[in-house]
Amino acid sequence: MAGVYWYKGEWTTEEPKIIGPMDHCFWLGSVIFDGARSITGWAPDLDRHCARALRSAEVMGMKPMMTAAQIQALCEEGIRRMGPEATLYIRPMFFIRQGLGAARPDPNSTDFILSLYDTPLPAWAGFSAMLTPFRKPATDMAPTDAKAACLYPNGARATAWANERGHDMAVMSDVAGNIAEFASSNLWFAKDGVVVTPAVNHTFLNGITRQRVLALFREAGVPVEERAVRPEELETADEIFSTGNYAKVQPVIRYNGRDLPIGPFAAKARELYFAWMKSQPRVVSEAAAAE
Repeated sequence: MAGVYWYKGEWTTEEPKIIGPMDHCFWLGSVIFDGARSITGWAPDLDRHCARALRSAEVMGMKPMMTAAQIQALCEEGIRRMGPEATLYIRPMFFIRQGLGAARPDPNSTDFILSLYDTPLPAWAGFSAMLTPFRKPATDMAPTDAKAACLYPNGARATAWANERGHDMAVMSDVAGNIAEFASSNLWFAKDGVVVTPAVNHTFLNGITRQRVLALFREAGVPVEERAVRPEELETADEIFSTGNYAKVQPVIRYNGRDLPIGPFAAKARELYFAWMKSQPRVVSEAAAAE
């Protein structure tokens, strides 16, 4: 896929080969990343994604050598390099190269790389999902307040479990047995005219797209609740949908084998989000977009 990569002051169009088997990040997973989007020149909430990358690094005991503003400036330069029509995934990453002894990461060996690459938005077609037996860890079990790479294998095996049973995506509970989220995006449902999303309890990331959609719903007067959600509530939901950076808003069209419509609240969330995005300044100038 087409992309650009920044590492140690240089841009390339080939993936830099930068780590080896003795690097701490390679064998002990001391890596954080963030995921932002650029959609034909707009980069919604890019500043917040860059700030979260720093917070995640600090949660993981790293010592970031860049500010959020510096990361954002690099992201914007990469967007311009890819052109005004590109739809991109933007991935700033911090990682640890060395350990203090065998396992403890050395904060002073923190390194950084940025990748931007062509990634179309998924079609507005929906996906199937099912509840799985896999759970999100609590804060005393894992670095759940960071967007840490080490958290994602658990979601991947949950999704693999769902795939083996004929569904596209996993739904995961928290340690108390309440619904947490999909394996890699935040979960919403609607019942009797009210939209509900699980309350933030630090077992899953309070997604930036989740926060944006929540604010847009409230500004638009949509009845919405943040609260604990029991698994049985999804069995009778009128509609279910997801929010996340990769796909923004996507409807669930089958849950635990029950067909669901693409409902009005999912459609409203998508409409509000993209209208808000297009009200923001573009990273790529209008003049560049017209060329």
